Amino acid sequence: MMKKILIIILLLITLVGCERAEESEPTRVYDDAELILLEEMEKSFLFFYELANTDETSGGYGLINDRYDSNATLASIASVGFGLAGLPIGVENEWITFDDGYERADKTLDTFLNLTNYHGFFYHFLNKQTGLRAGLSEVSIIDTALFIAGAITAGEYFGGDVKEKAMELYAQIDWTWYLDSNNQFFMGYRPESGFGGHWDFYGEQLLLYVLGSGAPNEDYRTSKTVYNSFTRRTASYGGGTPFISSWFGSLFTYQYSHAFIDFRDTEDEQGVNWFENSIHATIANRQYAIDMNPYYSTFRANSWGMTASDGPDGYSGYYGSKPSGYTDDAHRNDGTIPPSGALGSIVFTPDIVKDAARYFNTIGGLKGTYGFKDSYNFENDQAWVAQDVIGINKGVTLLMISNYFDETVWTYFMQNEYVQNGLDEIGISKIEA
Repeated sequence: MMKKILIIILLLITLVGCERAEESEPTRVYDDAELILLEEMEKSFLFFYELANTDETSGGYGLINDRYDSNATLASIASVGFGLAGLPIGVENEWITFDDGYERADKTLDTFLNLTNYHGFFYHFLNKQTGLRAGLSEVSIIDTALFIAGAITAGEYFGGDVKEKAMELYAQIDWTWYLDSNNQFFMGYRPESGFGGHWDFYGEQLLLYVLGSGAPNEDYRTSKTVYNSFTRRTASYGGGTPFISSWFGSLFTYQYSHAFIDFRDTEDEQGVNWFENSIHATIANRQYAIDMNPYYSTFRANSWGMTASDGPDGYSGYYGSKPSGYTDDAHRNDGTIPPSGALGSIVFTPDIVKDAARYFNTIGGLKGTYGFKDSYNFENDQAWVAQDVIGINKGVTLLMISNYFDETVWTYFMQNEYVQNGLDEIGISKIEA
């Protein structure tokens, strides 16, 4: 009898202790900038969820717009990758149910299992309704990588058939097929003309080396030699810390791979910490905007983030900052600022990104159905705001803000065994304390 009483007392103490622990757990208080970011995250999620093709009788179920609201028939496989990675974010924030997310991911992967591919690589642009190649679109290695990264994230989160199908798609990619004679990845392939371009400089392609080196099919794996093949130009701007720079100095090149891969507290065998590298690149981008204010009035301390986006004269991939190219002159600017440039760096430099978010929130006409529109430009006494939002810019915004708040994408992508194998193979490891 005494033993039973003691057990009951211990259980009561445990329950009371648990209740007190729950009561004492502090509720997170968001500052004004974080509330802006949370709103932008939700609206960015809705871009991918609401604009996806959900017609199960079509050949393009799950395909997502390259942009909105122009060119509604054009889908981008990179958009699909960001959208798949966004599904766990939607579930965790209770915007959709687990079952809804599972079904969307599962049926989207069915579509890709039936799409035309070359050695596992897909066309960059597709007709959203039919799933057929759009125009003369290239078979894209980087966009396939962004797609498969999203599939891996969804697979790890939902498990079951979603993971099985994601791994099937990953296993069919022959990364060695896309290599040139210098052990560098080509940039594009067209059946009509063959391969073109080379990933010979640092950029957004870090993801390729991890996915390629860790591929489930051992015959299709690349090696550390491929990771070490591209040029690493170390430069600085404005007296800042030197870092390995990208060709156009566009911020997306320092962000896309980091949206999936958690490079924090890691380094490669040459001592490169890619997370710190992106911090320095972000700081340089902002400082360049400050310094260029006499030439572009739109550029200033809280109006920065030059990256590929729409501009007054159309889309440009040249928007960026020093350092760029070999001699700091590869980038081009006309005063255009895309909010995604700064917001995509929230995990690197949260304080200055929050200041930028506060400023973006004051710009009239910049907000639309799916959050901040792609860009703005106030040069020559004309206030220009883009009418479209672009999938890849919404994608990096969504994933990076989520990683900032709760690390959802990092958590699930990084738990994949093949991702870990890839990091090990190219020599990226945790920095020993």
